[in-house]
Parts: sequence; structure tokens; C-alpha cells
Amino acid sequence: MSTSDQDLVDETGPGDNWQKVQASPEFAELRKRLRTFVFPMTVLFLVWYLIYVLLADYAHGFMSTKLIGNFNVGLLIGLLQFVSTFLITGIYVRYANRRLDPIADRIRGEIEGDAQ
Repeated sequence: MSTSDQDLVDETGPGDNWQKVQASPEFAELRKRLRTFVFPMTVLFLVWYLIYVLLADYAHGFMSTKLIGNFNVGLLIGLLQFVSTFLITGIYVRYANRRLDPIADRIRGEIEGDAQ
């Protein structure tokens, strides 16, 4: 960082930029898009997990139904919990790359300057 860049940081302070960014329409759009994905996906996963827990507690006969050898429905649903976690992560990465990162990059470019 050059001396003039350091002087600019010292004069304006990091808090000033953050307040401007937080008040910007682009930042509001970024938050809206993030929440549009995260909240429904969180509810969906928690409901899916709660169903698994309730079935494990109250549907012993169903969960202990053997599928192949000693592999039963409970084990299958338990493994699907892990699969769904990785699936949600992959979907989020794709969503973030397409819908969140372009806005975040524009905001970062405005803060840091496009010349970098």
C-alpha cells in the first residue's frame, strides 16, 4: 500500500465506507437475495431432519424395515441426511456464483476501486 493509499484509509476510516455500503440499494439487494435462498432452504432442511427424528422415535417398525441384509429404512434415511447436506451446499454454491457474487463483486469494486 502506498503512502497516499494509507493516508486515504486514515482520513476516511473503515467505518465510513461500511455505513455507505450498508445503506446502498445494491447491498439491500444482496441481502434480499441471500435471505430468499437461505431462509427457505433452512426451513426445508430442518423439517426434513425433524421428520427423520420423529420417525426414529415414533415409527420403530417402519424404520427397522430391512431393505438389503441388515440395511434398513432408518439407515437409508440417515444417510440421505448427509446426501441432502451436500446437495444443499452444492445448490448454494451455484446460487451464490450466479446471483450473489456479481453484486458482491460490484460492491467490492466500488469500495476498493476498480483500478486494482
